[in-house]
Amino acid sequence: MNALLVKDEALRIEALNQYEVLNSAPDPVLDDLTRLAAQICETPVAAVSFIGSDRIWIRSRFGMDSLELSLGSLPCETTILGDTVYEIPETRNDPDYAPDGILLEGRAYRFYAGAPLTTPGGVNIGALLVLDRPSRTLSPAQSSALGILSRQVINRLELNGRIHQMDRAARSRQRVESALTVERNFVSAVLDTVGALVAVFDPAGRIVRFNRACETASGYDFATLVGRYAWDKLIPRQEIPEAIETFERLRSGHFPAAFENQWLNRDGSVRRIAWSATALTDSQGQIAFIIATGIDVTTQRAAEATLRESEARYRQLVEGSLGMVCTHDLLGNLLTINTHGAETIGRTVEAMNGHNLVEFIAPDRRASLPAYLKKIGETGEAQGLLHLSHADGEVRVVAYRNKLIVVPGRAPYVLGFGVDISEQVRAEGRLRTLTRQSDSILASVGDGIYGIDLDGKVTFVNSAASQMLGYKQDEMLGHVMHNLIHHTRPDGTPYDSIDCPIRKSLTNFDTVRVSNEVFWRKDGTSFPVEYVARPQIDSQSSDSEGLKPLGVVVAFTDTTERRALDRMKDEFISTVSHELRTPLTSLRGALGLLAGGALANRPEKTQQMLEIAISNSDRLVRLVNDILDLERISSGKAELHSAMCSAEDLLRRAAGVQQSRTPRPNIRIFFAAHGVNVWADADRILQTLNNLLSNAIKFSPEGSEIHLTARNLDEGEAIIEVRDQGRGIPADKLEHIFDRFRQGDASDSRAMGGTGLGLAICRSIVNQHGGRIWATSVEGQGTTFHFTLPTKAITNLR
Repeated sequence: MNALLVKDEALRIEALNQYEVLNSAPDPVLDDLTRLAAQICETPVAAVSFIGSDRIWIRSRFGMDSLELSLGSLPCETTILGDTVYEIPETRNDPDYAPDGILLEGRAYRFYAGAPLTTPGGVNIGALLVLDRPSRTLSPAQSSALGILSRQVINRLELNGRIHQMDRAARSRQRVESALTVERNFVSAVLDTVGALVAVFDPAGRIVRFNRACETASGYDFATLVGRYAWDKLIPRQEIPEAIETFERLRSGHFPAAFENQWLNRDGSVRRIAWSATALTDSQGQIAFIIATGIDVTTQRAAEATLRESEARYRQLVEGSLGMVCTHDLLGNLLTINTHGAETIGRTVEAMNGHNLVEFIAPDRRASLPAYLKKIGETGEAQGLLHLSHADGEVRVVAYRNKLIVVPGRAPYVLGFGVDISEQVRAEGRLRTLTRQSDSILASVGDGIYGIDLDGKVTFVNSAASQMLGYKQDEMLGHVMHNLIHHTRPDGTPYDSIDCPIRKSLTNFDTVRVSNEVFWRKDGTSFPVEYVARPQIDSQSSDSEGLKPLGVVVAFTDTTERRALDRMKDEFISTVSHELRTPLTSLRGALGLLAGGALANRPEKTQQMLEIAISNSDRLVRLVNDILDLERISSGKAELHSAMCSAEDLLRRAAGVQQSRTPRPNIRIFFAAHGVNVWADADRILQTLNNLLSNAIKFSPEGSEIHLTARNLDEGEAIIEVRDQGRGIPADKLEHIFDRFRQGDASDSRAMGGTGLGLAICRSIVNQHGGRIWATSVEGQGTTFHFTLPTKAITNLR
């Protein structure tokens, strides 16, 4: 296309957009001009047309119905190429419209005349056109009138454009005024709701604005004080000269400025106000207003005075104390210490202030200082023993209790108070060491240990025992232990304390070992235990006749897991032995027949025996792989490689795998994922889906359907379901089908094959993802397996 034509078209489209003529409402004035053009030119059809990029738009019409026409339908495109009226006396002779002439709405028009619509910028945007059925020409008067009317069309468009601009300007001004009103109301509301005092003064010092906080502090409302000087009502008489001088400094340009003054309340009370003031200037840089924001610091200043008095009393108290009182920073540098504290380690106050604590701590204890500083910095307090070196070389032990003090506006520091307990520490050293050893033993052993006195009441109990029994230690201390944990036998019959072996050990003076009883938890449940009870004998007794028991110490172990492991071991050995023996027997029989040569002349039987051997070998491999998989997942050795996965892709892949390997192609598999995405290890979830699909296919009748679906439960979790039309699972078996070597029917492993580990592996994989798995079933109608997966990344999975 000619570059000039492209430019003209761009200018035309821009002009049409500026006039907003293509999507505007009908204009009665344009309709009148169109009708007038038809009357003057004595034609049945007239129209105002605009040339778009892909069509002719009819903005006003007379004698026709069309609102838009394809390019080339009318000679308008030729009309806009000139500056004068363009006529075609006989359209049938025109090469673009021969032989029928201009066809419009089922009629043929032989005459066309159009005047270009030229904008003030010289851009032709369309034409005012007339059509007539017979061949003819316009008279000079008609041609001139058509040109005049085309200019009137442009004038009307220009007028409409200016009206639109004025409307937009009016709306814009209205929005600005509305925004200013909102802003004024907002500023007013903010000033009245802030806690600070805000006052605005004119350059003469008169009050212009006064917020609600000022009204509260002064006792006057704004209407009373507006237009008055602040010192007329608010400043005490003796402070008026200072207030005027301060305002003069502000007015002369010394801002921003901070100062305090007294305010006289209407009720006669005086408030202390801390002010911060600045000025607003006009366009010439002259001060227009002075804005002051203030805070009522009356209470604060009174508190500061009280604090100064308190500090004086505190110094007297510290200096008169018989303990060590000091302060230090978070690096351990001493800020202050009292005289008695310094003398405790043979030093003076001057010799200690400004030095680090590490200089006064015994050399073998200095490594503990960083831990102490870290603890008090994190928790805000610390207590313990401080080993300080005396000037004479002796180590003094100080029991301290220190607290972190945080004061706004200054660095935090530690306030410490200590007492010299060196003599007491030496006297109690061995006893403390022995107690510490005993406590450490009781706290570190995994068995439950408790002691009772002669009345059967608990004297001590370790944390392992309290955890196993579900009690807090203080809930057991002082209570009769038999009534708490040993009151009932395993069969539910009452257990009298007289018959209790623990009680009997007090009279037999012998150690008792029991492995067939239960202890009862606080919540009413019981657990099997194995315990040893040993009586405590008074070491002062010299002979067996005079033995004096003091109580009994009982150590016990919860044997629940051990018994469960024993059962699982037996079941595992039994099941695995059976699962190994069955394929091995078939494998041995098939290989025996082959090795014995009995089938040498029967190749079809030989092939059958080989297939039996391969099938049973594969079964053994699957069994071993399933056992290894289950062990790796259960022990946490199988790490997940989770990522965002499309559930639809997982279902499609699982269905594809099963359909490619299943010997029953007449079972149809359908899947629908509803756009679900999950956070999962794709390989592990495919393993789960393949196990569930394999089971569904195995137990589905011929011609049935299997449906895989996925949907979101909420924003953090999705559910995937595998539904078949098989025989279903009995309700009493649903809770156990996920156990190892369990199937819905004991005969299934023989009839259908399988190791009985597939669902156990599925449960382990889903649990490892943080999800849940379960099954629902109606006998005779089918079974649905459900499992959930997260839809977002989570960090607490193995």
